[in-house]
Amino acid sequence: MKQYLVDIIGKSLQQFDLEEEPEIQIEDPRQPEHGDASSNIAMTLARPLKNNPRAIAQQIVDGLEYDEKKVSAVEIAGPGFINFRYSEEYLFDELSEILKTGAEFGKSDSHQGKRILVEFVSANPTGPLTVGHGRNAVLGDTVARLFEWTGADVEREYYFNDAGRQMRVLGESVRARYLELLGKDSEFPEGGYEGEYIRDIAQSLADDKGEELVDAEDEKPFKEKAEEEIFADISGTLERMKIKMDSFFNERSLYEDGKIEETIEKLRAKGLVYDEDGAVWFKTTEFGKEKDTVLVKSSGEPTYRLPDIAYHANKLDRGFDLCVDVFGADHIATYPDVLNGIKSLDYDPEKVDVVVYQFVTLVKDGKPFKMSTRKANFVTLDELMDEVGADVTRFFFLMRSPNTHLEFDIGQAKEAGEKNPVFYLQYAHARISSILRKVEEEYDFPEDVDLSLLTHPSEIALLKTMLKFPETIGNAARLREPHHVITFLNELASAFTTFYHDCRILGEEKELVQARTELAKAVAQVLRNGLGILGITAPEQM
Repeated sequence: MKQYLVDIIGKSLQQFDLEEEPEIQIEDPRQPEHGDASSNIAMTLARPLKNNPRAIAQQIVDGLEYDEKKVSAVEIAGPGFINFRYSEEYLFDELSEILKTGAEFGKSDSHQGKRILVEFVSANPTGPLTVGHGRNAVLGDTVARLFEWTGADVEREYYFNDAGRQMRVLGESVRARYLELLGKDSEFPEGGYEGEYIRDIAQSLADDKGEELVDAEDEKPFKEKAEEEIFADISGTLERMKIKMDSFFNERSLYEDGKIEETIEKLRAKGLVYDEDGAVWFKTTEFGKEKDTVLVKSSGEPTYRLPDIAYHANKLDRGFDLCVDVFGADHIATYPDVLNGIKSLDYDPEKVDVVVYQFVTLVKDGKPFKMSTRKANFVTLDELMDEVGADVTRFFFLMRSPNTHLEFDIGQAKEAGEKNPVFYLQYAHARISSILRKVEEEYDFPEDVDLSLLTHPSEIALLKTMLKFPETIGNAARLREPHHVITFLNELASAFTTFYHDCRILGEEKELVQARTELAKAVAQVLRNGLGILGITAPEQM
């Protein structure tokens, strides 16, 4: 509908002699009694037209050609707002459309034809996924779902590195525990991985190989076993959270196919790379930074920026129209170097979008909360799900804007009632499902339904709330902010509660029961669709 209003306003504006076409914005009025949609276009045009905004608004309204089956009234308010009221016929047609499209309602084509790569999680296989990885995982997957709902062809990718010092230390840590389990002399590496999961991997090796690896030349077999088991653990955790990766990209492949060296040489040819003090430097001062940045240390070890530049070049070479990275706040100061590197290699940096999220703190009763853990000094994502469940875990990671710090309140998450925000939404769906079961038991409706019987203000308000769903999905996808879906679902559940308080479904005239039943069916469908985008179940009973 908002696009329809933009179109009819735009057509009316043709009566003015405008040098350039203005942007027409349609907003929801702050107060429902002011109408269903509002535009400030008259005030926007006051300066270029050198006229009073109310006078301009009147001219626009006089020039409007609209379908009265869609718009029942147009009014001018305040300094020049143009307010629109939707017709009831339009609302009932839209309700029929919700019921007709069902699980497809809310989908759009705003990203139709776009190939989008969403890279997220991307933890090296050195240990299980922790609470710190959880927000990344859920945010990335839900952003991918939003893109799919807006028509994109989406690929989820996990980027990792199974080489380098971290993995070497991992292998040495497993070897030390393996030898220890066999009663052999062992020396634990400095900075080694001390979690109980290392002992579990070592025990698995001891059970499988016995003493066969006691005299192994290096840490390779231990590292390979650790990577295998840790990745299996990570995959199980992601599956438990309803996350399925489409591809895994190993950083090591960038070295093996020469892309790392090729990246350095291309930047060097552009005068953006030089050698000094045994290191390779990137001239980031060319892009406004105070100091240049090391790409390869004097030890020969690259900093993460170098393979990341090569990796993003690889992404774009694969033909993606948009590459979305989900990063923690610790990347804020460093990812611009990667974007500058991409631009320097003649790629379009606008095709790379970075979603930065703030970190998570577990709290209970307003204080930091530490769960007992058998896996070193961190809380794993599996342990969190054991504590509060997968649905609650996903919901709490999504309920705030990514750019705000998230306090994950364990006490609230474990609440079994409506004080728990995810249960509030699930209860709304379960309540409607229960009502629909009772209706089905008591009534046998004719095929035709008279939706025009839905005239109560609470019915109309509920219907209008549902119609915001497609726009909500589009905005959430455009902004990469899934919490807007939660805000909408809360509004919808609240509107249903008001409706159910004001309007009985059972016990009314049969025709009205049928109409209200159809309204309730639509609400349940929209709740299911929204919760599905969030990766959360919509139970039929609780």
